[in-house]
Formats: sequence, C-alpha cells, structure tokens
Amino acid sequence: MDLKAFNSSLDMSSPPAGYSLPLQALWYQAKGDWDKAHQLAQADDSKAGAWVHAHLHRVEGDASNAAYWYRRAGQDVPATSLSGELQSIVEALD
Repeated sequence: MDLKAFNSSLDMSSPPAGYSLPLQALWYQAKGDWDKAHQLAQADDSKAGAWVHAHLHRVEGDASNAAYWYRRAGQDVPATSLSGELQSIVEALD
C-alpha cells in the first residue's frame, strides 16, 4: 500500500473501505487504539496478520510474544524503530 495514502487516511474517523484486516489493525494502532488493532490482528490467520500481530506485541513491549508472531509470519525480528517497521509493513501490504 502507498504509505502516503495510508497516512492520509488517518484523518478519517474509520479505516477506508477495502482495507484488509491487517491494514485495519495498523490503522487503529496508528490512531492509538491498540486494543482494537490487536482484536483485528487476532482475527486474521494469514502471514500478514501474524506480522501485524508481532508488531503490536513489539509496540506493547512484549518481546517474547512478538518473537512468536514474527516466527509465524516468517519474518525476522526487526532492528528498526517501531515507526520504521510500521512503514515497512504498510508498504508490503495491499
């Protein structure tokens, strides 16, 4: 997804129609609603959902739980900042 379009959507009151569950989860996280983001990430069994789930646990500070979800997503634990990782995930998702 285009990062600029994602960031512009944060001015809206809800995620745009057509956002996948992982993108919706990232949208809610970016808006500061970790609980809603986590709920959406848990509802998606895809590798993308696991990647977002891992990111959310990293945001939470739960490194061991995040590591589990990174393994499920087939991703390495990132060495980047949380905002850098958010950008990478958004850009990787459709």
